Amino acid sequence: MVDAATLVGTVDELGAGLRAGDFTVRELTAAYLDRLERVGPELNAVVTVTRERALDAADELDAELAAGTDRGPLHGIPFGVKDLLAVDGYPTTWGAAPLEDRTADDTATVVERLEAAGGVLIGKLAMVEMAGGFGYEQADASFTGPGLTPWSPDSWSGGSSSGAGSAVPTGLVGFAIGSETWGSIVGPATYCGVAGLRPTYGRVSRHGAMALSWTMDKLGPLCRSAAGCEHVLRAVAGPDPEDETTVDRPLDGGASDPPTVAVLDGAAEDAQPGVRANYEASLEVIAEFAAVETVELPSYPYEEAAQLIISGEAAAAFDDFVEAGHAEELTAPADRVGAYANQAVLAKDYLNAMRVRRRARRDLDDLLAGYDALVTPSQSTVAIPTDTTFEDYREDYEIPPVGAAANLAGLPGLSVPNGFGERDLPTGLTFTGRAYDDLAVVELAREYQRRTDHVDYGDLLDRF
Repeated sequence: MVDAATLVGTVDELGAGLRAGDFTVRELTAAYLDRLERVGPELNAVVTVTRERALDAADELDAELAAGTDRGPLHGIPFGVKDLLAVDGYPTTWGAAPLEDRTADDTATVVERLEAAGGVLIGKLAMVEMAGGFGYEQADASFTGPGLTPWSPDSWSGGSSSGAGSAVPTGLVGFAIGSETWGSIVGPATYCGVAGLRPTYGRVSRHGAMALSWTMDKLGPLCRSAAGCEHVLRAVAGPDPEDETTVDRPLDGGASDPPTVAVLDGAAEDAQPGVRANYEASLEVIAEFAAVETVELPSYPYEEAAQLIISGEAAAAFDDFVEAGHAEELTAPADRVGAYANQAVLAKDYLNAMRVRRRARRDLDDLLAGYDALVTPSQSTVAIPTDTTFEDYREDYEIPPVGAAANLAGLPGLSVPNGFGERDLPTGLTFTGRAYDDLAVVELAREYQRRTDHVDYGDLLDRF
C-alpha cells in the first residue's frame, strides 16, 4: 500500500520504495491518480487525467521489474506535463478556452523520452493561456481558473507553468515538466516551494510543444529536489531530428572543486524583506562550501530586448489563432488586447533586440567563465494574491534582471526553496550558469539542499 507521505517523496525516495517492494508501480500510480483527480481541481492545477494510459504503463513496468529489467531512476515514477505538450489522443489546450476540446495527433519528444525512461504519464497540467504570450497581468488567465499555490488558498502558483507548480509540492505527481520563455519554470517553482530547472536553450527538444518564442522557449522539470531535476534532465536531454534547434553536446561536467560563485552587490536590496533576509542567510550557507565573489551584471536592456523578441515571435507563432478571432475568447482581458499589440512590433525593433542579445550573450559568457554560477533571489516577492494585479503587488519591489538576461542568452538556471517570507509563503534561490554548464548549477543546488531543510511537503498533506 501507498501512504500519503510517500506521495511527497523525492524521485530517489519513490524509486527506492519501488525497488524495495514497498509498493508496486500500479499501486503508486493509482495513488497519484486518485490524489490528482481529487486535489488537482481545488488548485486549478489539472486539465486532463490520463488514467487508462497510466495504469497500462504501470502494469508493463511492474512486469519489467519482476523480470529484472530496470530502466533507471525514473522507472515507475508518475509524472505530469504542462498542457502545451502534445500527447496523442488527448486534449492539448494551451490553457485557452477556444482550444479546450482540441485533441493532439502527435506526442511530444519529451513525453516519449520520459516514458522510455520508465516514467508514467498521469496527467496534463494547467497553464496560463498561450503561456502568457499575450501579456496577462492577473492570476486569472486560464480557462481552468487561477493557479493556486498550495501554501495559501488566495495566492497565485505562478505562471505560466501554474499547474506544474501546484502539483509537485502537494504530491499530485512524482515530478512535472514545465516550460520557460521568461520565468515560467523559476516563477512557479519559487511560489510553490519546489526545485525548478531551466536547461540551456537547445538541451531539450521542443518537438510537440506549443511555440511561443522559437528562440527563447525551453522545457524543463519541476521536482521536490534538485537531484530529481537532474534525473529528469538526463532522461530528456539530447539532439532530436524533429527539432533543429537542439544541440548534440554531452551532458557532463560539474562545479569546480572547490566551487566559486558570483553574487551581485545589493541583489536583494529592493526585494521584500523576507526575500532579502532569506537570500542573505543562503549566502552564508553557500560560503561554507564555495568562494563567494561580488560582480556586476553587464549593462544591457535585458527586459526590453526579451519582451521585443517574445512579442515579435509570438505574433508570428499565433498568427492563425488571432486571425481566426480566438483571441477575443481568451479569459484574461489583457490577453485579448495583447494578441493584437504583438502584431505591432516593428522589424527594425526586433532586429535591434537581436543585436543587443548577441552582445549581451557574449558579455554574460565572459562574466560567467570565471564562476560556477551566479546566485540571486529567484523572485522579488512571495506569491502574488489572486485579487490584485502583478504590477500593483510588485511596484515597491525588484531584483536585478538576471531572469531576463539568462533567458535572453539561453543560460541554465535552477531555483530551489530557501525559506518562507511574507504571509508564510516560500521564497527561492536561483543558481544561473554558463551555457551548457547545466550540471554545475545542479551540483551547487544539490549541495545547498544537502545543508538546508527549508520545506516539509508533509505539511501540505493535511491541508488537502
